[in-house]
Amino acid sequence: MLKIIFLFLLSGGLPVAMAMAAASLLYLLFVPSSPPFVVVHRMVSGIDSFPLLAVPFFILAGNLMNTAGITHRIYSYALALVGWLKGGLGHVNVVGSVVFAGMSGTAIADAAGLGTIEIKAMTDHGYDAEFAVGVTAASATLGPIIPPSLPFVIYGMMANVSVGALFLAGIMPGLVMALLMMLTVAYFAHKNGWGGDVLFEWPKLLKALLESMVVVAWPLVVWLLITDLGTQPQLTVLVGLVLLFAADKLFQFQAVLPIMTPVLLIGGMTTGVFTPTEGAIAACVWAMILGFAWYRTLHFKLFVKICLDTVETTATVLFIVAAASIFGWLLTATGVTAAIGQWVLGVTDQPWQFLLLANLLMLFVGCFLEPTAAITILVPILVPICQQLGIDLVHFGLVMVLNLMIGLLHPPMGMVLFVLARVAKLKRGAHHHGHLALAGALVDKLGVDHLCAHHFPVVAPFNVLLSWFFYEHLYSLACRR
Repeated sequence: MLKIIFLFLLSGGLPVAMAMAAASLLYLLFVPSSPPFVVVHRMVSGIDSFPLLAVPFFILAGNLMNTAGITHRIYSYALALVGWLKGGLGHVNVVGSVVFAGMSGTAIADAAGLGTIEIKAMTDHGYDAEFAVGVTAASATLGPIIPPSLPFVIYGMMANVSVGALFLAGIMPGLVMALLMMLTVAYFAHKNGWGGDVLFEWPKLLKALLESMVVVAWPLVVWLLITDLGTQPQLTVLVGLVLLFAADKLFQFQAVLPIMTPVLLIGGMTTGVFTPTEGAIAACVWAMILGFAWYRTLHFKLFVKICLDTVETTATVLFIVAAASIFGWLLTATGVTAAIGQWVLGVTDQPWQFLLLANLLMLFVGCFLEPTAAITILVPILVPICQQLGIDLVHFGLVMVLNLMIGLLHPPMGMVLFVLARVAKLKRGAHHHGHLALAGALVDKLGVDHLCAHHFPVVAPFNVLLSWFFYEHLYSLACRR
């Protein structure tokens, strides 16, 4: 009965969170042994979680970075680094999203932050608006993969998995996704005869490379001083940060300090200085230092507005989690999850076959539900099966989040595309054509390439070659439309 009520309310156009909460309440009204007060109790206990404190702080950190003018610095850095390549602004789009992903943690923030700058620049340089929106939307999905990540926090809380482990697991796949996107842009740039969008200038390129080297070298030098020379950790980090700010002032770096955000987060979590939740607070403090004291682009009135926007977004996310808590509890109590598990294990007991089926399910669900809602619904159903089959839950969490990110690019929901379509002033439906080729890169990374690399390593490299024909066909269709 619970499933029927939920699907009926959902098909009636009720938001997912309200449908879950209302279905749970209506179901309990028909079960005399369970008081309706259980709904309130389970919803409150569902969000009474220490890891969930990271949600508002990561949202606040992303909003601070987004509003403090740091997006312009990231764009200028990426433009100097790769803007001179063929299809330069497409590469700038991807590189900028990689950098901003280390600060925002959500695809929507990435799209709304850098999207405005990138789409305008690409259309001004003669790119089709559909292609500009497609590249920006696809690269925005890197936000929840490269740490910090809001979906990883939600999944980690619901699946009882280390959020720090999820953050570390997302680094390499995020970089591989970015590389595949850049290869896709380069392929079409050569195919269509696109040139560079800015003049090649050695001074700008060397300065951008110097900034990249500083970001890579700083944590390595600090680590060597602490481990090999035995210096005091707190004093070493403090002196290192002072020297970093001095170098930023001396050389007038564009984006060294913003790029240091994920470095400080990952470094602090891996060394045990702070937990992921405390790391979210540290990210907010770092963003306020940059906005208020260093770049001086924030003021109190703007800060209040940012806090109010953060409260609104946080309330939406946590209401979804609260509603999913009572809904998931009822699914378990009524035996629905156990029945689904027995049915799946009756069909197959091979982990790779289950992963293939789960990928298809999550891709389908991601096209209709917002990622947070999808995670809260799917985790109680799929995670117990993963535990029975011996599938690593960190691995599965990464697969789930990436599946749901692809859903942000496709109708009927496609929230990232709708946000960017409003930015680019595209008519309804036109923005669905430009992202097809880039979506292929995500599917390639997620599906066959992931499974082949895990089970059939010899086959994996050929998958990338086959993808080029897929991308070319999709993009040709998009251009003809």
